[in-house]
Amino acid sequence: MTTVLIVDDQALQRLGFRMLLEAQPDMTVTGEATHGGEAVRKTAELRPDVVLMDVRMPGMDGIEATRHIVESGGRSRVLVLTTFDLDEYAYDALRAGASGFLLKDALPDELVAGIRAVAAGDSVISPGLTRKLIGAFTSHLPGRAPGQERRLADLTEREREVLTAVATGWTNAEIAENLCLAESTVKSHVSRVLAKIGARDRVQAVIFAYDVGLVRPV
Repeated sequence: MTTVLIVDDQALQRLGFRMLLEAQPDMTVTGEATHGGEAVRKTAELRPDVVLMDVRMPGMDGIEATRHIVESGGRSRVLVLTTFDLDEYAYDALRAGASGFLLKDALPDELVAGIRAVAAGDSVISPGLTRKLIGAFTSHLPGRAPGQERRLADLTEREREVLTAVATGWTNAEIAENLCLAESTVKSHVSRVLAKIGARDRVQAVIFAYDVGLVRPV
């Protein structure tokens, strides 16, 4: 059973999400929060699988709340919601450690599938949108953080190829086809890359690859 904490400052929005999620046989809503500070506290208390996080809220916003939740080292993963495609806030939330983002006008099936994907350890951003998102906000990329060069150096040549492919937006199937590998082998490579660079998921791996200059926007 996937447990979800709903974070949104609008009561009707929370009610709509709750009705949708509790209609799923494999999901349960463990609680609700109306702002970031409450989200951080309830995440620590309830330890949900997924925090469905609104980005724009009064007081502590979803970005800062996401940062606190991720830095706490808990098991909860964050899926942020934004009103506008390629919202700058969504990008900042990804950098804060969120596992992906969806638009608030996503279809119900897309939202449910996104929550399931995040709970399973995947990202919910499509490869094409990943390229578009990162490319749109490269001006926000900071200098290389300490330790990034060492983590990059820890990768084998093949692992660098796989990371580059992931950052380019290729799926596992596309990586397998282009690098002449079995898809199961690609999955193993991706898992090792994530572990070596300290990334929670593919989204964080993409950001890492741009940060270290392994790939550049086109």
